[in-house]
Amino acid sequence: MALPFFYEAILPAAGSHFTVSEETSRHCIQVLRMKTGEVLRLTDGKGNSCEAVIVSEDKKKMVVVAGKIHFTPAGKQKISIAIALLKNANRFEWFLEKATEIGVAEIQPLITQRTEHSRFRMDRMQGIVTAAMLQSQQVWLPMLHEPVLFENCIKLSQAQQKLIAHCEEESKQVIRDLPVIPDTQILIGPEGDFTPQEIQSALSKGYLPVSLGDTRLRTETAGVLAGALLVNR
Repeated sequence: MALPFFYEAILPAAGSHFTVSEETSRHCIQVLRMKTGEVLRLTDGKGNSCEAVIVSEDKKKMVVVAGKIHFTPAGKQKISIAIALLKNANRFEWFLEKATEIGVAEIQPLITQRTEHSRFRMDRMQGIVTAAMLQSQQVWLPMLHEPVLFENCIKLSQAQQKLIAHCEEESKQVIRDLPVIPDTQILIGPEGDFTPQEIQSALSKGYLPVSLGDTRLRTETAGVLAGALLVNR
């Protein structure tokens, strides 16, 4: 059975005493009913993880002794999804959760011409991403950005391979037929798709149009499918 797994932004040195966050303390002591001498696992979301033994059962300031830190290299591919914010925040949160579980490395929320809802609570969204990382037993936390305007995103992107998924009728490439390039970004549009002007603007910046299949997908579904196709090439 897997050890209880928690996030700490900074991991302690091996052999040192460390007071974990109040959130982790409360979950271990009040929810899991863990006791002195029991073991948990910690990660900083940057590839580092360690086991730790509880030495104090304080529900607000639990103290552990850290074991040896292990480093797990990131995957060879860095997949970035730039995706339009959704009117239904729950659907966007679902996308964040699933994209994290799949192993997407970077998520850039977009404000497009057809975006209907641009409110974004970074603290809540970051919590969803962190929880999904832990649930899926990963040690790399996706980089989640504040929302940006579509035009700023395509202007500033430094990705080696830049893709755009849209619903306009034109020749598109199949993702599985593309060369595997370590640093890839894909644009996913809002309800109603990107405008023709946005599509042309992206194409002028070197983005390649790609197909996600023959059916029209919801934004969050398209984002998850794109992530799965790109991560698992």
